[in-house]
Amino acid sequence: MLILGDQLDANSAAFDGFDPKLDAVWMAEVAEESTHVWTHQMRIALFLAAMRHFRDDLRKRGFNVYYQALDDTPSAGSLGEALRAAISHLAPQKLIIVQPGEWRVEQSLRAAARPLGLELEIRPDRHFLSSREDFAAHAKGRKQLRMEFFYRESRRKHQVLMDGDQPVGGAWNFDADNRESFGKSGPGKVPQPMQFRPDEVTRDVLELVAKRFAKHPGSLEHFDWPVTPEQSQAALRDFIQHRLPNFGKYEDAMWGSGDGRFAQPYLFHSRLSAAMNLKLLDPRAVIAAAEEAYRKGQAPLASVEGFIRQILGWREFVRGIYWHFMPGYRELNALNAHQPLPDFYWTGKTEMNCLREAIGQTLEFGYAHHIQRLMVTGLFSLLLGVKPQAVHEWYLAMYVDAVEWVELPNTLGMSQHGDGGLMASKPYVASGKYIERMSNYCAGCRFDPAKSTGDAACPYTTLYWDFLLRHEPFLAKNQRMAMQLKNLARLDAPKRKAIQQQAAQVRAACCCPAAAI
Repeated sequence: MLILGDQLDANSAAFDGFDPKLDAVWMAEVAEESTHVWTHQMRIALFLAAMRHFRDDLRKRGFNVYYQALDDTPSAGSLGEALRAAISHLAPQKLIIVQPGEWRVEQSLRAAARPLGLELEIRPDRHFLSSREDFAAHAKGRKQLRMEFFYRESRRKHQVLMDGDQPVGGAWNFDADNRESFGKSGPGKVPQPMQFRPDEVTRDVLELVAKRFAKHPGSLEHFDWPVTPEQSQAALRDFIQHRLPNFGKYEDAMWGSGDGRFAQPYLFHSRLSAAMNLKLLDPRAVIAAAEEAYRKGQAPLASVEGFIRQILGWREFVRGIYWHFMPGYRELNALNAHQPLPDFYWTGKTEMNCLREAIGQTLEFGYAHHIQRLMVTGLFSLLLGVKPQAVHEWYLAMYVDAVEWVELPNTLGMSQHGDGGLMASKPYVASGKYIERMSNYCAGCRFDPAKSTGDAACPYTTLYWDFLLRHEPFLAKNQRMAMQLKNLARLDAPKRKAIQQQAAQVRAACCCPAAAI
């Protein structure tokens, strides 16, 4: 039986019919999984620490586990290479695996098993509430795929936040109640997520990563992620009790320290996505705990519904999109964007305070919440015209919760509109005024979000209008862009020309490693 680094679930289908007297588990740490994108040290460490804890737990339960560690000699460069060597040594009669979370990995394992004449049985991943087949059935005959309709179907099917056949509170979506900023006073004192001090196993991993991947981006200083099911369940209880009540109200809000300390990187967010994506935490348990908090009067409906929608709605929907459209989905580039990703995405060294804050926090913690990803780092690369595949590789590398099935559609589809609308109904574009409204990032920044031209012009605002100008024929086909294009029509020819000239300067500066912007 093959267990991958994001399949750490002892109740998965891979263990169905497992006989400890006859069967064995095979796991491998391979360099390729940390180097095919230039992976953040925190992400590498989280995967390896969770894998080793899972290995040790299986062995305590009497399972025979063949485990190849990165620091073993010899070490394998790729998963396929490691599997071929293991097959040669162990001579198994059959290989069993749960569906991988990445197309590349599945193809690699198939290619390794095929020449040896071994059967590779790929079993469904029961971790998810909707199977690939469920999503295909949902998609059949639809001209457009939209998360909201998928989400409503899932609510009915699984009877989540339902009163009979009607949604609790009389509405499916309370998003309008969940868009508040912190205001000038800031978030105040936010209860910090439960921290998990590294044990001996995790300390060994941190030492290995610091030595072997020293040139990779990011820091290991603040490693305190849950790496076992027990820790993940404790993290869930902590979130439900201390941060869920205010999650919805402030889920889109951002707040920077202004001094590089990133004192509150998580705000009211759960920090549970990594545990779920490694399969340490069952999404059903997370959804049930949130609904129970509402039913007991411990959290408001808008917060609970908004949180559940991220899991039962977006998380399941993007996985369906991924497998429904792969492998071609990864290469889509509907906006014909080809700019390189600016170097400061890897360093955080930029004059734009919002990007410096979001990227700096990412480098330090391997974490940024969904609006920091969508409307700061993602928005800038979209407006700049960066090739979506380069943006995808950055997100896959930099975030501890990144697994391709969830990261690729969120980046290429939702953030960069590279799929032309297969996933999201419009490009999520805005000027610097949005960031000013939802954060304190603009305070003290030398750029003015109200200005699109001149020395103080905010690059976001300049590039926003330039984006509308460059893609006006494409955007005119989308009714949801009508208001923005109406505002664009008010710009006279000299203003348009000035914006385009300034945008060209911004784009040139971003392509020059020596330039500061």
